Amino acid sequence: MFVNQPNQQQLPINTYPKWKYVLIVFVLALAFLYAAPNIFGEDPAVQLSGLRDTTISQAQLDQIEQGWEEKGLNPISVTPSSIGAEGVQKVIARFSKPADQLKAREVANDVLNPTLENQDYVTALNLAPATPDWLAGIGGSPMKLGLDLRGGIHFLMQVDMEEALKRQQDQLRRDFIDTLTNQDPSIRGRVEPIENGMLLSFRNEEDAERAYAALFQEHSNRIELSLEEKGGRPVIRGTLNKQKLQEIRDNAIEQNRLILSNRVNSLGVAEPLIQRQGADRIVVQLPGVQDSALAKQILGATATLEFRLVNHEGDVTAARNGRVPPDSKLFESEYGPILVFNEVEVSGEHLTNATATYDSQTNEPIVSVRLDSEGGSKMTRTTTENVNNQLAMILKESRPIFDIKDGKRVLVDSKLEERLISAPNINGPFGSRFQITGRFTEAETRDLATKLRSGALIAPTFIVEERTIGATLGEENIEKGVMSVIIGFALVLAFMLLYYKLFGVVANIALTLNLVLIVCVMSLMGATLTLPGIAGIVLTVGMAVDANVLIFERIREELRAGVRPAQAIDKGYAQALSTIADANITTAIAAIILFAIGTGPVKGFAITLFIGILTSMFTAIFVSRGIVNLMYGGRTVKKLSI
Repeated sequence: MFVNQPNQQQLPINTYPKWKYVLIVFVLALAFLYAAPNIFGEDPAVQLSGLRDTTISQAQLDQIEQGWEEKGLNPISVTPSSIGAEGVQKVIARFSKPADQLKAREVANDVLNPTLENQDYVTALNLAPATPDWLAGIGGSPMKLGLDLRGGIHFLMQVDMEEALKRQQDQLRRDFIDTLTNQDPSIRGRVEPIENGMLLSFRNEEDAERAYAALFQEHSNRIELSLEEKGGRPVIRGTLNKQKLQEIRDNAIEQNRLILSNRVNSLGVAEPLIQRQGADRIVVQLPGVQDSALAKQILGATATLEFRLVNHEGDVTAARNGRVPPDSKLFESEYGPILVFNEVEVSGEHLTNATATYDSQTNEPIVSVRLDSEGGSKMTRTTTENVNNQLAMILKESRPIFDIKDGKRVLVDSKLEERLISAPNINGPFGSRFQITGRFTEAETRDLATKLRSGALIAPTFIVEERTIGATLGEENIEKGVMSVIIGFALVLAFMLLYYKLFGVVANIALTLNLVLIVCVMSLMGATLTLPGIAGIVLTVGMAVDANVLIFERIREELRAGVRPAQAIDKGYAQALSTIADANITTAIAAIILFAIGTGPVKGFAITLFIGILTSMFTAIFVSRGIVNLMYGGRTVKKLSI
């Protein structure tokens, strides 16, 4: 028995409920709104910023603007940001012409960095979006352009893994000693480094077995331990396992990448790309930056600070004659020869800030240092236990040694230089805040503070390859890329119009809206458009047409089978849906895999391809169906223009 359900309203064939039309109009309105910032282009700009905690005072800004006025340079706007009591952290000045931009940068640099020694500010050339304030206020921003489109600098940097492993080996030695001391101070032995580990030798079997048990309990998750005999004495061989070695390498790459990201921020780069490449290299791309000397100065700094205790019991005279104690190192400093223990009490990785300032009592140039909480705790413990001793401050810098192999510049070695910069007496305990004193000039304190606060790299990192892509080449790439999209788009539009007539017009409207949606989504996501990304857009145009072709051909089949036009439209869209979904899902999976395992250009292609798949399904299935429904829905149709 069939029962009527009068409350269930049935829509006529080929019609949408009103809420679907409203949703489509709403989505398309947002698409046009957030794609609009790409129309306004960019203004040549000069970005002024202080390195880390340095600010630009109002007096300096007034002097810069006065210099611009004297040179006949009229900025479109001067926008300060991060305004504080002492000044501003960043200023962006927009100009109408690139020539004015270059002159303005020279004037600003002369004011902010008057001497070679005084380099506390960055004056970077940039391109600032010309998006109207009302549109920027609601989150509108143009697509970011990659290095191949905007121009800029490409660096390939290599991480010194040997130094990273050596530092971990030093930490392992300290951990072994601490474990055995805490377990049983009566255990006596000797620790010496071996490849990827430590060798501990003992006086007797009993000490070796107790030490083995203690070390196994504490470190078996990262160390492979074996109890052996060497030279008639029991020894324990402890080596880092493969998992830990890989973890050390990965950690060195990732932490150096993060530190380099912090350094790039001081260059004022809008869309930098900093990512891992291979086992021990990092790619740094700085779109819009043309000053390679400044970029290398910031990125190439490898200085770090180590705090060690002075060895007062050692014989300095004997050390100068070559008999240096095995646990110490001799430094020739302006204070005379000083023996310093190799043991690092606090390393530079705990340093959070360093500022050049003056001593309030002597008015001498000093460097004020701040440590994080862990470093502060270590410093407090060290200074509490060693009052009236001296705390040596060692500045370590790595110098790369390169060779040319197969026509390429390859890092073959690195030279570690250590310099004692100060060895003050510990008059009392101190923690996370203290001062580095020495016979410094003002320029030396500024240079030291800049090096220290730029971030201590986990392992030395050197520039092994450098490429500069000019803005002119970037403009040519943009022109060629846009032209390829236009040509491909125009040919597809012409084919659809000639072959499918009125339905071809519907497909062309959907195709145009699809491009608008792609630009909108990429702008909102902050995705970077590259030359391969443009290729992805061209491919997406073909994918979007493919969906319409499947639908229209299905409608034609239904018409040839004698189905009425209205029913043919309904069946064409309904039955082609599964085929469209299958084709697009498989392509989307390929795009996801490309993004996951690819780098650089491959990722750019994958992003635009994936976004294009989503938007093309929306426009081909929902938007084009909505337009067709408006034309043919709810009425008797005798003939279709297809």
